[in-house]
Amino acid sequence: MLLYVGGPLDGRVEIRPARHGEPLPTVTHVHLHGGPKVVHRYDLQTLADGAGVYTVRPRADQHARDESVAD
Repeated sequence: MLLYVGGPLDGRVEIRPARHGEPLPTVTHVHLHGGPKVVHRYDLQTLADGAGVYTVRPRADQHARDESVAD
């Protein structure tokens, strides 16, 4: 059983049959709509008894300002 925490998949539960193998370490969710595409990445944290939690990865601030540079 896999649980998603955060982002657009928050609260989703996936029952994964063993025949599908091990879950991926990272899952990418792409949301397409009328505006720009929105990408969320979920990282797996494995728990006991074949369970795991996918937690949304914090988005990197693409417009971060380098504070070490003087104006």
